[in-house]
Amino acid sequence: MAITGNQIRAARALVGMDQQALADKATIGINTVRNMEGAGAERIRVRTDTLDAVVDALKRAGVVIVDEGQSDGGPGVRLIKSSQP
Repeated sequence: MAITGNQIRAARALVGMDQQALADKATIGINTVRNMEGAGAERIRVRTDTLDAVVDALKRAGVVIVDEGQSDGGPGVRLIKSSQP
């Protein structure tokens, strides 16, 4: 899955998480989060296990990463639909 820095930043914003909180939840350094987000619209280039840890932390927080081909609008993020009323 190709993920951009903007998607990470947007995902954090959706759930009200700051960079340090994401770093803590993904058990990575805050500089790694900063560097990932610094990629902007470009694809993030980090180790697979690092990217997996970030994506998993965001999923646990309620975010879905949307790939380029999954929608007409291009890559993005959205909140997981809650099963509760």
